[in-house]
Amino acid sequence: MLQDTDTVRHYQRLTDAMVQLWERGYRPDDIRLYIEGYLAALRQNGSLEAFWLHRLEEQVIRFLYDPSNFEVYPYPQAQRDRY
Repeated sequence: MLQDTDTVRHYQRLTDAMVQLWERGYRPDDIRLYIEGYLAALRQNGSLEAFWLHRLEEQVIRFLYDPSNFEVYPYPQAQRDRY
């Protein structure tokens, strides 16, 4: 569980971006490359401590490989009244 506010903020940004990429048709391998780039930028920037960066990586990878996060739900159809 993430407890650092900056780490939680990065987690939310990453997971939102992952879902958007999925909805636009990107495969998990492509999303994984996006994650690696994002994490590499955080490492280079030094904005997070190494411990929190490692925890962020663990949680994001867990999110990626959980199929329930990328299920497609049909939009509800409007009820049509028949006379």
